[in-house]
Amino acid sequence: MKKVFFKTILPAVLTVLISSCSGFETHPYDVNIKGEKGINAKQMAIIEKEFANKEELRIAFISDTHLWIGDARDQVEDVNRRKVDFVVHCGDLTDTATEKEYEWSRDVLMGLNCPFVALIGNHDFLGTGNQTYEVMYGDCDFSFIAGRVKFICLNTNAVEYDYLASVPNFDFLEEQFTKDTDKFDRTVIVMHAAPYSDQFNNNVCKAFRRYLDFAPGLMCCIYGHDHNDTVSDIY
Repeated sequence: MKKVFFKTILPAVLTVLISSCSGFETHPYDVNIKGEKGINAKQMAIIEKEFANKEELRIAFISDTHLWIGDARDQVEDVNRRKVDFVVHCGDLTDTATEKEYEWSRDVLMGLNCPFVALIGNHDFLGTGNQTYEVMYGDCDFSFIAGRVKFICLNTNAVEYDYLASVPNFDFLEEQFTKDTDKFDRTVIVMHAAPYSDQFNNNVCKAFRRYLDFAPGLMCCIYGHDHNDTVSDIY
């Protein structure tokens, strides 16, 4: 009886499983990105080519769009009405860093009429979000030069690593201060979380301040995360 049972029932079970495969969906954190990838490298190449020697830059800095897709579309429309050279998104592109959220936010930003780059925020790390970011955008630390200004974009989300990684990466900072110095005279540092915030590794805040002294012609540091507009002298 057992032999008959397995011979007759097993094909039926297999049929059910095979026929129902189309009903399965991929995991929301599977890093199976559809559409545009490697965005930052492509966009930085455009920025550096178009604005290498421009004397005046008009830049839009936006941040923390999360899942407010309607608001993000409004921001894109507002930027498109202005004469903006390029856009820098300071992070928190998503709310829970799922593959779909990354794709939705990317598709909104792709509606810009100018080049853009995007940093990684703390929300963008959830699940496998940092892997998704690296596939879609690239390295978490990166830099580019426009109008003889070097924009150093730093990952400052130390909490997401339990403080076990070099965040912020001082080696990267030091390299950027001395690399291609013939091409820039001033520096702007961009980050998601500022020193003394809940995400920054505040054990190294004073060391970070010391490193800023070596940034050629430092103009300012720009950050997101706090969901408000402020100008402050943190130190």
